[in-house]
Amino acid sequence: MAIYRRKVSPLKIDDVIDYKDVELLTKFLTEQGKILPRRLTGLTTKQQTKLTKAIKKARILSLLPFVNREGSI
Repeated sequence: MAIYRRKVSPLKIDDVIDYKDVELLTKFLTEQGKILPRRLTGLTTKQQTKLTKAIKKARILSLLPFVNREGSI
């Protein structure tokens, strides 16, 4: 039986997920611009939900691309 170790959240407790913080949001995107799943990011469910909403809001406001064809975020 394999024992899995829980990932530590990459965000600190006092970190605020904001749609205007593009640098933070790009850490959780693939090269194509897709949102990384929770099992890869190590975020809690609540943090992942806030992150997803912030990324989608940033995309609507043209702060982040919907699709990155060149692979350069």
